[in-house]
Amino acid sequence: MESVNPPPSGRPRKRSRIVFRLFGLLLMTGAAALLFYYYYLTYYPNKEHVEPNYGGLQKPVFFRGELLSKSALGEKESLKLPLDYIKEKVDPSIVYEGASDSVIITTKDKVVRMKTNVLTAMVNEKPLELKFPIVKQDSDVYVPIDPVKQYYGIDILESGETGNVIVRLQGDVVQWGKTEASSKDDTVAMRNEPGIKAPIVQDIPSGEEIMIWSEQDGWYAVQRQSGVTGYVRKKEVVLDRVETIPGNAEPKAYVPWKPLGGKINMTWEQVTTKSPDTSKIDPMPGLNVISPTWFHLIDGEGNLKNLADAAYVKWAQSQNIQVWALFSNNFDPKITTEALSTYDKRMKMIKQLLAYAQMYKLQGFNIDFENVNLKDKANLTQFVREMTPLMHEQGLVVSIDVTTKSTSENWSMFYDRPALSQTVDYMMVMAYDEYWASSPIAGSVSSLPWVEKGIVQFLNEEKVPASKLVLGVPYYTRIWTEQTKNGKKEVSSRAVFMETIVKLIKDKGLKPVYSAETGQNYVEYTEDGKLNRIWIEDETSMKARVELVKKYDLAGIASWRRGYETPNMWDVIKETMEKRP
Repeated sequence: MESVNPPPSGRPRKRSRIVFRLFGLLLMTGAAALLFYYYYLTYYPNKEHVEPNYGGLQKPVFFRGELLSKSALGEKESLKLPLDYIKEKVDPSIVYEGASDSVIITTKDKVVRMKTNVLTAMVNEKPLELKFPIVKQDSDVYVPIDPVKQYYGIDILESGETGNVIVRLQGDVVQWGKTEASSKDDTVAMRNEPGIKAPIVQDIPSGEEIMIWSEQDGWYAVQRQSGVTGYVRKKEVVLDRVETIPGNAEPKAYVPWKPLGGKINMTWEQVTTKSPDTSKIDPMPGLNVISPTWFHLIDGEGNLKNLADAAYVKWAQSQNIQVWALFSNNFDPKITTEALSTYDKRMKMIKQLLAYAQMYKLQGFNIDFENVNLKDKANLTQFVREMTPLMHEQGLVVSIDVTTKSTSENWSMFYDRPALSQTVDYMMVMAYDEYWASSPIAGSVSSLPWVEKGIVQFLNEEKVPASKLVLGVPYYTRIWTEQTKNGKKEVSSRAVFMETIVKLIKDKGLKPVYSAETGQNYVEYTEDGKLNRIWIEDETSMKARVELVKKYDLAGIASWRRGYETPNMWDVIKETMEKRP
């Protein structure tokens, strides 16, 4: 009997194998396509070319491979750079003064003043003709390249091809490399990002010299001499020469006077109406500088009051004592603001001082500006920067008095101590009035731990060189009086000379005790129901201060003031200063 079902056939089985093979082939093709696509995405270089992007700038300026935000003006000899760039990258102390429409450059030995659209500049107050003037465009100020190159030693490359400007500072170290393509006919792709998928900015011929500014993930950030910047693979660059940008010859450094093999030992001479009769001044062994308070600002125009005395100078110098006349702002913040506000007023003060220096044969000046508004901080620094080169030109020493650091705006915070110390020859730190006349708490005028803390702050935080720092010491103290009224303690004080305390201790039969806390002798007594307390300035405290000068190898010591001291103080300072361990 025949089967109702037909016998199995081989055709369906064969068809299944074909379908399976086709499916496998499709899978392999898809995988290959995916692999190719992955390879293309990952390893195939982008061939797209784009133009260099200068952010719309007409005359791009580059610094160490960085595109700056403002264009230059002009070209070749008439090229001018934005003042903002010079201030940011080259000299933070360059000043544009709106009141006089001037740019002011101060270097170690030069003060340069250039007015907008004026071809005559003033260099140390002598005229200098410029080829091109300072110009203003909208709110921006542009400086011609001649003075920039002359006073800062800048190297400026301007591409004749692109007009791009490359600015390099003296002392900059530039690593050069040469492109190396895979074959002699090939070029090296410079891309706008460090990666082969980034578009090509330019194709650089093999063997071209390029500047290398940095390295990132196997790529160099480079710059062509045309100024165009981009990235090139490290393997396509061979390191070549290293170039150090030369600068102008350094001006001959001014060497301020200092005692041969010793320390400065200075005192201030307070003069209110006229200098003292020098025949009545007792010997001051070891003293080598005196600073009479002779010159004072009297108005906002920069006029000075003069109390100088030629006979006093003659006497001092006959004793081998240098005269560094003091110049004060009269501690008047209002007229100080006005007098410091413009170059012309500042220069008026400086010229008067220079004239007085010649007239009285002075050897230096001591600047004593106190009670100054915080807003005048930059102008005071600028004044000192303008004054010092002109003083040095005449062989005059420049010093400035500063307080210890505190939170008082008008008495401490207005001093830019790091900037001032870079300019002046010596900085006198007035290390006294730790507890001032109207202090609600009685205390030492100048305890030793407080003084030492101030010295360390100056040396470490303020970066004042020890070779410039002079320790100011007091020849006075205060008698503090404490009493209770209506259940509340009242504190008052009066400043007295050293001799006053010596006499008081003797008259009252008091016995001072040494206070390790302050490094001074201390005495107290009760009178009329009131407690009187004195932290004594004497041989003990003075020796300790001189030891601090020696410990930190400071430039010397300065005392406020002559006439307040006991006669033995001069020998105490001299002998302690000269004593070897």
